[in-house]
Amino acid sequence: MNHDAKAPTGKALAGLSLAALGVVYGDIGTSPLYALKQCFSGEHGVDVTPQNVLGVLSLVFWALNFVVSFKYISEVMQADNRGEGGILALLSLVRPKADLLSTRRVLIALGIFGAALLYGDGVITPAISVLGAVEGIAVATPALSHFIVPITVIVLIALFLFQRRGTAGVGAVFGPIMVLWFACIAVLGIMGIARDPWVLLAVNPVYAVSFFLRDGSQGFLILGAVVLVVTGGEALYADMGHFGKRPIRTAWFAVALPALLLNYFGQGALLLHQPTAALNPFYSLVPRWGLYPMVVIATAAAVVASQALISGAFSLTRQAVQLGYSPRVTIVHTSRSEMGQIFIPEVNLALAVSCVVLVLAFGSADRLAAAYGIAVTGTMSITTMLFYRVARDTWRWSVARAAALSGLFLFVDLSFFTANLVKVADGGWVPLVIGAVVFALMSTWKKGRYIVAQILREGTLPLDVFMKDMIRRAPPRVPGTAVFLTGDPTGAPPVLLHHLKHNKVLHEKLILLSVMTEEIPQVGDAERVKCRELGAGFYQVIARYGFMETPDIPTILRLLAQVGASPGSKPVTVKPMETSFYLGRETVIATGTSRMARWRKKLFIIMARNAQSATAFFGLPPNRVVELGAQVQI
Repeated sequence: MNHDAKAPTGKALAGLSLAALGVVYGDIGTSPLYALKQCFSGEHGVDVTPQNVLGVLSLVFWALNFVVSFKYISEVMQADNRGEGGILALLSLVRPKADLLSTRRVLIALGIFGAALLYGDGVITPAISVLGAVEGIAVATPALSHFIVPITVIVLIALFLFQRRGTAGVGAVFGPIMVLWFACIAVLGIMGIARDPWVLLAVNPVYAVSFFLRDGSQGFLILGAVVLVVTGGEALYADMGHFGKRPIRTAWFAVALPALLLNYFGQGALLLHQPTAALNPFYSLVPRWGLYPMVVIATAAAVVASQALISGAFSLTRQAVQLGYSPRVTIVHTSRSEMGQIFIPEVNLALAVSCVVLVLAFGSADRLAAAYGIAVTGTMSITTMLFYRVARDTWRWSVARAAALSGLFLFVDLSFFTANLVKVADGGWVPLVIGAVVFALMSTWKKGRYIVAQILREGTLPLDVFMKDMIRRAPPRVPGTAVFLTGDPTGAPPVLLHHLKHNKVLHEKLILLSVMTEEIPQVGDAERVKCRELGAGFYQVIARYGFMETPDIPTILRLLAQVGASPGSKPVTVKPMETSFYLGRETVIATGTSRMARWRKKLFIIMARNAQSATAFFGLPPNRVVELGAQVQI
């Protein structure tokens, strides 16, 4: 839903802005826990000198304002698909010219890989956020430092166990928690700045430029740590559909950005007077009496940040299923009022195991930070490339205008990405491996389903030819309704042909149902169901869903009573207890002649066998379903 269409103001704007703080800015809001620490005490950190502190702060200031305020808030958020954002929504807007099919393939591949990298981000964010928060214990009581990893693992396990209950029950507290968090870090920042107000001079970009000129390659490599301050930019864009542009912008400029800048500058002022604080500048800002309360608040904020990425992974998976890049998975709706609140057990388990393994393997936020930047900067770069295509093909920008803006974005994105390449051996390989695995799965499923559909289409009888044959043969009929699911509305469903071949009879009323996914987030009620009477008791029904929706066939059949087969015709009534659903189940065999590598054929077969059943995915009553199998060689 596009909230901006309603132009929220007053209390509505305040409420949505508060909610946006809790969901959208959890990731970027917890970056002060580890970002500046990496700049000075990380493997490629620089010495804590006044010139370096002011230079790094200048880079932080301009990174936040250029990447988040300008690129995402001002420009990229304009590229929405009916109010929805995110890399798959952006990909669905791409419309290259027909003679540039190779360009479209490259863009689709880039979009899929960018989405795959987001899963890497979804694995690393909970691990590094919670670990960075709990590490405050070592500052308060160094003797307890060996409890950091066990406590982090316990918090993460509890977080993922909670997912089954959904975010509906705690969604209202996410915003207030982040308001408290931003208030605390802002106050800490002001306390730090009070020690040396001259640190505010770092807003001058000259300090960033002189930093690069002075430190050369070391100054460039520090971008790999500076990028940690903008890690939530892509999540901000992906969550746009939940709140709308205005609330997200309001929350950013009114609360998140000022609080973040105050805290970073406060940490910088502290470093000018206490260079040894570089080991953990965030918690060094906190008075001794407030360390344990701050650890609790920081952990709560980290959980909120993690929740946003976990929910984003669920949403991304549902989009992938609807767009044909993933096999069917178990989608559990956890809220009756909010469509976007879902739980996917398979994804939740994979994320939980991966997060715990990362924490145990890396052991500290410092080491884990090396794995963080690659996924973020890679996705940022791909978003810019897709943004260029949307600007050219959808908005009809000139080449000069689109290239100038996108080129500027890409220069910054690739600078961050290149600076992070040195981290590959130290952990940057983690998101790349996760991205490569997810990309292989998504592309294999898409190609495999395309090949299977082509093979089935070759053996399908054109619908008009089939109907003429039915009218001529007039097979025996039995009472009741039969619903045959088919992915190709132009042909007779293979399962119908098998049924007629073996059983020799048909029901009185037959519905040929095709569920189509449109490249828009949601389909309006008026366009949801179209019904056409074919004669001889046959009806063709096409149900359309957006990539943010989950199909529900029982609801479709209820809508038929309101739609009718044609203008002026009687509604098509379906009695649930007198209806049978016929599904085709293909057994795929890797002995065909399709141009697909054998290992990908085997991978596709494994994915197909483990996909959720169509009965459960479409919400069909199991005791009314008949499945007819067929072997397909690919």
